[in-house]
Amino acid sequence: MFSSLNIFRLVALLEGVSYILLLFIATPIKYLLQEPQYVKLLGMPHGLLFVAYVALALLFKKEFSWSNNTLLIVLLASIIPFGTFYIDRKYLKPSH
Repeated sequence: MFSSLNIFRLVALLEGVSYILLLFIATPIKYLLQEPQYVKLLGMPHGLLFVAYVALALLFKKEFSWSNNTLLIVLLASIIPFGTFYIDRKYLKPSH
């Protein structure tokens, strides 16, 4: 069964992967090979994942007792390549 934390972690992973694919594969193909279909294909899913990531981060602020600075870091990570992977490891991964 998925907990809300696991859903957030999954969204963070998928948002990060979709961003990397968009930036490092689809965009170069669009401009170097004049093939925009990959950006079109990845753009909408990435946008939805981005919005879901931001919404979940705002919802989890209270549950994780994040300061405003921590929330800002979590939100900024969504616009930095590989940022959501760092957030998962630093703030979301359950301690064992």
